[in-house]
Amino acid sequence: MRIVTWNVNSVRARLDRLLAFLARQGPDVVCLQELKVTDADFPREALEAAGWKAVTHGQKTYNGVAILSREEPADVEWGMGDADTDPEARLIAATVKGVRVVSAYVPNGKEVGSEKWAYKLRWLGRLQVWAASHLDSRRPAVLCGDFNIAPGDRDVKNPEKWRETVLCHPDARAAFEALKGLELVDALRQVRPEDQVFTWWDYRELGFPKNDGLRIDHLLVTPPLAARLASVSVDRDERKGKLPSDHAPVIAEFGEFGE
Repeated sequence: MRIVTWNVNSVRARLDRLLAFLARQGPDVVCLQELKVTDADFPREALEAAGWKAVTHGQKTYNGVAILSREEPADVEWGMGDADTDPEARLIAATVKGVRVVSAYVPNGKEVGSEKWAYKLRWLGRLQVWAASHLDSRRPAVLCGDFNIAPGDRDVKNPEKWRETVLCHPDARAAFEALKGLELVDALRQVRPEDQVFTWWDYRELGFPKNDGLRIDHLLVTPPLAARLASVSVDRDERKGKLPSDHAPVIAEFGEFGE
């Protein structure tokens, strides 16, 4: 089974690239973030014509998450369903081939100390509560997406440049570790513990040509899924060429499993 997470930074702007990627890589499940469309405007017909089913949690202009699968995703949840009245579309969950799949788009936070930074930390706290009650560590599950957190300095090309930013701040990193404390395994670090791997490069200042990147897109998996993990890779080719997202897809390969 092949599971992908990818912040496409506008699914309509990246539709041709997405369809080509799906045909080339042949994944089983794809979690998308930053759709930037409403559910009504999601390019469902084009994806269905290519053989894909999609469940979406969209929002005009901003945010938005989706799960694509060859089969119809089951038991879909939109949002965290808690008492918070947060209107932003940032989480969707569904079951595919016996695996509970979650596509999450964690807030960026903009600037440490700002209202958006407080919102990011609050959202991460809500996510931890939600994951503790919704993801059974005894069953196959994956929480994946754009976390807007580089967990450690080896996940950053220039740590000093980013150290006190919203992507590397100790409070954000502590929230990431708290999620792992729920028996969730950082898939890439399980199979590539020492490698310096990046998934995002800023459009500005020649970030990609200089490889001035950060690893902020992750797959956190429960132990039954971690036990079947074979490899994790980043498709850097999707950060090249015409109209790329600023993120590259992360691809995890697992051995056979099911219910």
